Amino acid sequence: MSLNCNELNLILSELDLEGSFIQEITQPGYDVLTMRCINGGKTFTVLICTAQNSCRMHATQTKAVKNPKPLRFYEFLRSHVQGMRINSARQLGLDRIIKLDVSTWKERLFIYVRLWSNAANVIVTDESGIIQDCMYRRPKKNEVSGAQLTVQERIPDDKEREESLERFPVRDFKDFQEQFKSLHPDKDFSALTFNQKIDAYYSEHAAGLSRESLLAQAEKWYGVRRSRMQGALERLLEKQKSFKNAESLRHTGDLILAYAADATGNFLDCIDYDTGEKVHIRLDSAKNPQQNAAHYYEQYKKAVSGLEELEHDIERAERNIKSLDDEYKSMLAEKNVLRLEQMIRRESTPRQSEEKPHPGLHYEADGWIIMVGRTAAENDDLLRHNVRGNDMWLHTRDCAGGYVFIKARSGKTVPLDILLYAGNLAVYHSKARQNGEADLYYTQVKYLRRAKNGPKGLVLPTHEKNLFVKIDAARLRRLEEMQSASRGI
Repeated sequence: MSLNCNELNLILSELDLEGSFIQEITQPGYDVLTMRCINGGKTFTVLICTAQNSCRMHATQTKAVKNPKPLRFYEFLRSHVQGMRINSARQLGLDRIIKLDVSTWKERLFIYVRLWSNAANVIVTDESGIIQDCMYRRPKKNEVSGAQLTVQERIPDDKEREESLERFPVRDFKDFQEQFKSLHPDKDFSALTFNQKIDAYYSEHAAGLSRESLLAQAEKWYGVRRSRMQGALERLLEKQKSFKNAESLRHTGDLILAYAADATGNFLDCIDYDTGEKVHIRLDSAKNPQQNAAHYYEQYKKAVSGLEELEHDIERAERNIKSLDDEYKSMLAEKNVLRLEQMIRRESTPRQSEEKPHPGLHYEADGWIIMVGRTAAENDDLLRHNVRGNDMWLHTRDCAGGYVFIKARSGKTVPLDILLYAGNLAVYHSKARQNGEADLYYTQVKYLRRAKNGPKGLVLPTHEKNLFVKIDAARLRRLEEMQSASRGI
């Protein structure tokens, strides 16, 4: 439940905002702001939350944490509001709109904190009411930079205030006192200020920013991801069981050759010379015995090769599950609700929603950045906007494929190991992948010349050197592991 108008008045009466200086502003999340204020040597933090059903403004003991990626509104507040003096802070009538009058010697602004669910917002205007920026930009409501904000204040009379107190009483938190006592046995709830009671209550019960709701979100996130990872691991283990029968495939091929004279039609019934038992082998009637045996031998080779890959994939899956368990434990142990909210938001952000540093694929190995363009458009975009003259370019010779770039590092030569990583990627993302090997040419970007009237991304290299690369599955796997580790997977 959000704060009502009478609770807001009580909070403002306790806060020593008038004459305070805004020392630091942070925006831990999209719907939370904190302002660290100082007044006469006394420092305190004010939290503003616009989350649904948890709209509030009060002093908080929760340590403010910065967002890993600075948000737009935070950047504005830091540039224009941080460091200003709060001349006054009051609620406009009984409308749950708090108006902060802030200024420096050269500029004066008004901050309107509107605390209605579904329409909560923080809006900054100049003295004439022109909006400078908002926490939420809502064009349909004309809440955007440059728009005129019109706020009408009606001062209630004594009767209206009395009626308001009857309809919206200030909570006494009787139901919360026992829970508070169990959480903080060394503190006396009745001795707390209303701000402190509000801070303690919402940290446990708020719909948006509370340990209770956040831990429920964390549990849901963990359960879904753990179930998916466990399912993938079980499928790998099941596949491993089938691959462990690889030796029987080779033995079947041996039996077909041993009984080649009888291997006609769709089946071969024979005696297994190892066990003495009768066996029934499926054949392809369109193939001769040698071809049928070769088919089983090929299946055997794939099974052996696949078993090695599977063992690595199983080990990696088990490692990822352990990492997930550790991440969930750290969430459960986190006491700061602002940091906990950030952890959940970061982990639950869909990969496709994350901002990419550039088009195509991005790899990092031993401090070197490798970029891969998979299409003509990505190749062209990387060439135009993401690489410089000293960066290294690789491409398959006489074979269509993506461009691979190694970003240059000042004073360092590209090591052979990094060159082989990039070379493997170049072969893998080309039509030479089926062959498993290819000749590459590589040179610095400054030695590339665009083909006149050629297709998008086509370049002509000079000063190029040749590199023969055979795809190394283990090397590609290590590169992928490094990427997973950097993303925390």
